[in-house]
Order: sequence, then C-alpha cells, then structure tokens
Amino acid sequence: MTRHEVRLWLRLRELRALGFHFRRQVAIKDYIVDFACYHPRVVIELDGSQHSTRDFAARDAARDAKLTTAGFKIFRVWNNEVEQNLDGVLEKLLHELEHS
Repeated sequence: MTRHEVRLWLRLRELRALGFHFRRQVAIKDYIVDFACYHPRVVIELDGSQHSTRDFAARDAARDAKLTTAGFKIFRVWNNEVEQNLDGVLEKLLHELEHS
C-alpha cells in the first residue's frame, strides 16, 4: 500500500464503530479496488496525478462503469486530498455511506 492508502486505511478502520466495515485491496469483477465496503456497496479509489492523463481517465471510466453495473458506488479521492484534508475526505465519505 502507498503511504496515502495507509493513512486513509487507518482512518477507515475507525468507521467500523459506526457499522461500516472496509476491506482493502479487494477483488471485484476483473479489478482490485483500493477499499470496499459491502454494506452499503461503496468502493474507494485513491488516485495519484497519473489518473488525470487521458489514458488513465479512459481506463478509470471503463472500470467505474463495470463496478457500477455490479452495484457499487465509486468514491474517488486524490492523494493530495488525503494529504491535505483527510478530515474533509472522511466527512464526505461518511455522508455518502449514510445516504447510499
């Protein structure tokens, strides 16, 4: 796991007390997702700057479409968001989890 993934993972574990159990490096369909919560069905993808390129964006869109078809909501987070505003990321994520 990258340092950003580790940092997020440590905070995701705190959400277990609220009933949200995340798993890391989960195989779903033909993909390995960074984090997944099965109840509700939410996938977190942590992205670095390379995901802003055209090639990565196209692959991410195809991946998101397959995961969405499988019933998952995709929550994408940039590495710099984890670095600079982890509390804000978790606040948005918690809102998403509670309303999914």
